[in-house]
Amino acid sequence: MGSLLQPSPAATGEDRNSSWLPIVFGVVLVVVVVVIASLLLRTDSKIANPPHPYAANIKFSDLKMSAAENFVGSTVTYLDGTVTNTADKAVTRALVRVTFKDSLGQIVQADDVPLRILQTSGPYPEAVDLAVAPLAPVQSKPFRLTFEHVTADWNHEYPELRVTDVTVK
Repeated sequence: MGSLLQPSPAATGEDRNSSWLPIVFGVVLVVVVVVIASLLLRTDSKIANPPHPYAANIKFSDLKMSAAENFVGSTVTYLDGTVTNTADKAVTRALVRVTFKDSLGQIVQADDVPLRILQTSGPYPEAVDLAVAPLAPVQSKPFRLTFEHVTADWNHEYPELRVTDVTVK
C-alpha cells in the first residue's frame, strides 16, 4: 500500500490525462459563453442623424430661466422664451436638444424635450403641445421647456438649444 504523498502503483498516465479533460472543457465553455455574450451585448456605434432640414427655420429668442419647488419638494427648472417659425410651413411638432454645460464648458446634461407653446388664455399659463397650437408660417409664440432635474454641475448659464426633429404640414 502506498503512502498519501506518493501515487499508488495502480495510477497510470491515462488517469492523469483524464483529470485534465474536465478543466479543459470548462475553460472552453467559459470562452464560448464570453464570446456569445460579447456578440449579443455589443451595440453599434450611434450615428448621429442630421437634423431635419426645416429645423434651421426655427429660431429661439428672449430666453428666461426660472425655478420653482413642486408639491413633493423637488426643484423644477423652466426655460421660457419666444420661438419663431421663419419659413412657409406650419410646425406641428418639434424636438429640442437642450445641452447644459459646466464651468469648463463641458456637457454635463443633454435632454431631448418636445417644444411646448405657452398659452395664457386661462387663469394661468399652460404649456401645450404644438399639435394643439401649431406654429404657423412666419409666426412667433412664447414657449416653455420644463426640466424635472438639472444636474448640480450646471454653470447656471442658458443652455444650448438645437432643434433635432420637426414635423410640418
